[in-house]
Amino acid sequence: MNNFSRRSFLRSCSGAIGLASVSPVHQSYALSKNGSKVKPIKGSWFEFQHHNQPEGKYWNQTCASFSCKQWETKVKETAEIGMEYLVLMNTALYFKAFYDTTIFPKFEIGCDDPIEAILTAGDKYGVKFFIGGGFYGKWDSPGIISDPDAAKKRKIAIAELAERYSHHKSFYGWYWPNEAAINPYFKDHFIEYVNGCSEEARKYTPEAKTLIAPYGTRLAVPDDTFVKQLDTLDIDIIAYQDEVGVRKTQVHESAAFYEGLRKAHDRVSRAKMWADMEIFEFEGEVYRSALIPAAFSRIEKQLEAVSPYVDTILVYQYQGMMNKPDSEAFAGHPDSTVLYSDYVAWLNTFHPKMVKNL
Repeated sequence: MNNFSRRSFLRSCSGAIGLASVSPVHQSYALSKNGSKVKPIKGSWFEFQHHNQPEGKYWNQTCASFSCKQWETKVKETAEIGMEYLVLMNTALYFKAFYDTTIFPKFEIGCDDPIEAILTAGDKYGVKFFIGGGFYGKWDSPGIISDPDAAKKRKIAIAELAERYSHHKSFYGWYWPNEAAINPYFKDHFIEYVNGCSEEARKYTPEAKTLIAPYGTRLAVPDDTFVKQLDTLDIDIIAYQDEVGVRKTQVHESAAFYEGLRKAHDRVSRAKMWADMEIFEFEGEVYRSALIPAAFSRIEKQLEAVSPYVDTILVYQYQGMMNKPDSEAFAGHPDSTVLYSDYVAWLNTFHPKMVKNL
């Protein structure tokens, strides 16, 4: 499987890398080392602006100028390669908002209402959005979870977002983005934060799903204490970060971490267990340089590692790391077309029904 490089794919397909022109090599399925089916990528994080400016070097400025039509195109691209879920990272950032709100002034960007644009696109193309209900303060402050002003704004924003956008079919759920590390358990104040957010959201959107994506996956101890915490968390889905991109975990280690967490989740019939798989690497120093696409040879191994243990695989993130060649909404590193083409080649080989022309 690892020989599905871009060059070998182009040779086998006579240079065709467009979505419609790729033909499946055969209809079998990729298998992990234990013989289980390797799952495809079913969704991604999504954003109008990346919170860490050095990391967003290759797409922040471009995305700021996107028209509403280009945001629709970006959603369409993800649907074309079988992505069912998109997680909107933030609805506000740096004390500005991406919608008309009473809590912050509005971002001046190319699309007047980008949230409306992407949800309308989600309705059209069958994509389900988790809407980020956080970052209503200094996004990288360790105290943002308990900061009373941020908490007050969070409640107001949840009500506003629900009133303005929850009529969309694509408004599938909420994402609580102010994450905290597992080391080796969830902190009590994080559990209180999650439960409070979920309680608030249910007032306005009782059917909406809720999602968190914790880090510290390698440090989790999935014992009785951890299981009890899972039982107290009022959350529908936990997508654990594999932390390969941030260089905290080696690919060959991750399967063991997810296997332990799977056993813990199987003891509690509450939250579904998903993966938040990192498809990037850093151009230089971690957290202080640009995110760039990882090689698909590495990403394929990540998929193999987590597939046996999770229900669904999300990635961080399509935006910036993957671009359809000749996209009218190109945003990201130049090599993002290579990763896109390599993944589509793999997808056409092992999950061909997921690739669509929309």
